[in-house]
Amino acid sequence: MQAVSDFFLGEWYFALPLVIMSLVAAALVGWRIMLNLSARTDMDEFLPVFQDTLRKRGVKGAIEMCKEEKGLIPSRLYIAGLEAADQGAAAMRRSMANEAELEITPRLHFLLPPILAIAKIATMVGLFFTVISMINTFDAIGRSAKEGGAKDIGGHSSKIGLALFATALGLFTAIPLVFSHVLFKEWIGKFDIKVKTAGQKLVTLVTNYKKDPKLLDPDPREKEKEREKDRDRDRPPARGRSEGRRE
Repeated sequence: MQAVSDFFLGEWYFALPLVIMSLVAAALVGWRIMLNLSARTDMDEFLPVFQDTLRKRGVKGAIEMCKEEKGLIPSRLYIAGLEAADQGAAAMRRSMANEAELEITPRLHFLLPPILAIAKIATMVGLFFTVISMINTFDAIGRSAKEGGAKDIGGHSSKIGLALFATALGLFTAIPLVFSHVLFKEWIGKFDIKVKTAGQKLVTLVTNYKKDPKLLDPDPREKEKEREKDRDRDRPPARGRSEGRRE
């Protein structure tokens, strides 16, 4: 702990830029996490409500519903597809593909380049500060050797370990950033698959709606099963037969 405090107090001009980069990097990662959370939509809960809205209120009502959602799939992808619904399924696919490429994908990659840049720069800056500090230390050791100060040589050599704290701090900043960048890229890949699946689902729903709005109703067999369950639940329990016979 003494060495760490000596580095931050005695070598503050090296420590300060690295600390600032660490704080900026932490803020960017936190910002990106909040954006990821706001971009998600629970499609298992959204689709039944959307399907019912499309059946009852039509395409315009579905667009109004999607505008009230915060997730990228309803608020960007579905609106782009629904606005082109009058032109057919092919037009819907083109509109959603353009929206995904020009709007959704850039939003998903927002802040990732600065995060990766800070991760790379922090390592190089830490190594650069270490090299500068060690050059100054070895220069001081050389001057002390010429002057014959053995005690001063020992004092200067202890600063070599102190100089390595700059590299350590740079790695301390870079390693979590690289790990976060990899996780964000993986999340983007999964979200891209989710976007394609949701887009195909929208085309199917709108196509069925144009053919017959009743096709959006739940499966009649599922309705019949629910009715049977309700009848079984309301049916009174059967009375038991008497085991003995009258003689």
